[in-house]
Amino acid sequence: MGVWISLCLPFLGTGLGAACVFFLKREVNVGLQRLFIGFAAGVMVAASVWSLIIPALEMSEDLGRWNFLPALVGFGLGILFLFAMDCLIPHLHQGQDLPEGRKCKLGKTAMLMLAVTIHNFPEGAACGAILAGALSEESSVTMAAAIMLAIGISIQNFPEGAIISLPFRAEGKSLGKSFGLGVLSGAVEPVGAVVTILLARVMTPILSYLLAFAAGAMLYVVVEELIPEANEGNDNNRGTIAFAVGFALMMTLDVMLG
Repeated sequence: MGVWISLCLPFLGTGLGAACVFFLKREVNVGLQRLFIGFAAGVMVAASVWSLIIPALEMSEDLGRWNFLPALVGFGLGILFLFAMDCLIPHLHQGQDLPEGRKCKLGKTAMLMLAVTIHNFPEGAACGAILAGALSEESSVTMAAAIMLAIGISIQNFPEGAIISLPFRAEGKSLGKSFGLGVLSGAVEPVGAVVTILLARVMTPILSYLLAFAAGAMLYVVVEELIPEANEGNDNNRGTIAFAVGFALMMTLDVMLG
């Protein structure tokens, strides 16, 4: 049951956000967006440390003083993977005017959708890595940690779904198509999660690398996108406070239930 909850919650968050197109004419309140994003960033940072990197180190204890190596390699690969995606795939971040990645003729809304999709994959991979750890007898990761991370990502995905569907509607697309495109931006998350779980099942020795890879990829997203978005504008206290609450909650639950 916990596996299905962790797999479906992030995608559900995107879908609920995309459904805003049916009853909102403008974007979700900016202050509320910052709260959601700040809270999710805090959850994701805490999860990266307590639910991904620390278990990766514990699984490599047989390496002695070199037990950090799998975590270091996996973390570095996660950072490089997201950096490469950033450089290669054309996309546009919320609140910016200049696109990143390779030049293309896509519209602004389409590139916003690509930006969301790019960082949804590592979020899905992180959910998959934590689930793989929770299902493994060799890891200290708990199912509670997996569910908590899924909740945090789901909260962050809510405004993202709206960020995609509402502009498409404003461009003249139908309600159904705008909603569908918003939902589609989050479809990569369960795919990333399932792929990661299957990799861990087929190649059990690489689980420690996968955990650290997911941590690196997720932290890249947090530092490059979520924290700047949560602290955008003059009133940035709410994003910072929401980050602290999310971090403290994830850390507390992970340690208490671990």
